[in-house]
Amino acid sequence: MYKRKIYDELLKWKEESEGTSAMLIEGARRIGKSTVAKEFAKNEYKNFLLIDFSTANNDIKSNFDNIDNIDTFFRNLFILTGKSLKKRESLIIFDEVQLFPKARQSIKQLVADGRFDYLETGSLISINKNVKDILIPSEEESIKMYPMDFEEFLWATGDDLYIDAIRESFGKKRPLGDAIHRKIMQKFRTYMTVGGMPQSVEAFVNGKEFKYIDRVKRNIIKLYLADLEKHDSDENDKARGVFKSLPIQLSNHNSVFRLATVEKDARTRNYADAIEFLDQSMIVNNCVNVTKPEVALELYADRSKFKMFMGDTGLLVTYILQNNKETTDKIYKSLIIDDLGINQGMIFENMVAQTLKANGYELYFHEFSYRADGNESEKLYEVDFLMVKGKRLVPIEVKSSGYKIHKSFDYFKEKYQLKINEQYIIYTKDLDYKENVMYIPIYMTMCL
Repeated sequence: MYKRKIYDELLKWKEESEGTSAMLIEGARRIGKSTVAKEFAKNEYKNFLLIDFSTANNDIKSNFDNIDNIDTFFRNLFILTGKSLKKRESLIIFDEVQLFPKARQSIKQLVADGRFDYLETGSLISINKNVKDILIPSEEESIKMYPMDFEEFLWATGDDLYIDAIRESFGKKRPLGDAIHRKIMQKFRTYMTVGGMPQSVEAFVNGKEFKYIDRVKRNIIKLYLADLEKHDSDENDKARGVFKSLPIQLSNHNSVFRLATVEKDARTRNYADAIEFLDQSMIVNNCVNVTKPEVALELYADRSKFKMFMGDTGLLVTYILQNNKETTDKIYKSLIIDDLGINQGMIFENMVAQTLKANGYELYFHEFSYRADGNESEKLYEVDFLMVKGKRLVPIEVKSSGYKIHKSFDYFKEKYQLKINEQYIIYTKDLDYKENVMYIPIYMTMCL
């Protein structure tokens, strides 16, 4: 298993909870939830039992009918699995728990019993049909897991020299220098193209060709599409069509989602559930427009206008290039050395959205009209991302080049008479700081 940051959060839960709560790891499929759960169990407990509800037989499932008689439940469980556990020294893992909601509901009695610790993993866990008939236990904590970030990617590839330098450069607002910046930028471009799905990272670490890595990612996308097709057939929804339109949506001038791309004359209310489902499933990251730039961003969220980003940028790269006739290795290498004639703006913006989301930020942007001096009419401008730090708004603009133009920042502050301590342009060059704007290379987004 590759080193994952979520492991330390699980350690903190174990220490602080002391068996008084269960932990649910939420996330999209194939991001490594089950792997980290098993590794945690092996390292931190004397013994563990894993129940995978994607393969569990009916005898194990029907045993949950005995949950009100806890002694009978455990007696049967150990007979059926052929394994017994020591009290307070063992962990029970409910893997793919969304497939059997009754197990999730039983957490209340199991935690109250106090014999063991409990860890759950769930994919697409927020599907209404999976929770509508059960009472979600208050004894359940939850944590979100995302694809491997750039730091985890560097750990996996054995590059442990760069992160401290990146953080120090950001903290001191000093450039790294051209030579070091170029090295890190190439590694970051490699990370963007390979992506953060553990299977694709493992293939890269093992020296597989890019065409093999691309095949791994295509299979993950097919898996997502199959999940969405099943969801649509069960719920009479439109999630699959929305997801399939992502590359076209992101190639639009300002990336704002257009339902007409999915279906002519489509109306937002007919797609609202599908859009919300995709966001909750964590295979995409939605960025919502705010009608007014105030610190309480959510109060002004207009969910009818949004951007939708792929949860993993490496999957987006595969999705974009899936119909390209060039050889996969040639395309990937061109992306890494920045020599591919496609609009890379959508890839960069997707990467920033992915990083901000993994850092715990909700995603917001702001569109506004402004008439600059000398112009006869107003023009539409956009702040790519808005977040809050220290009770102040922080605007972020993303550029897939080294340009330092920031008219949108200037007009944004002028229109709303805002006092802003921090503002960032994320671009491809080394760090710079001018006119109260901090220009940071895209790999420093992790520092925000």
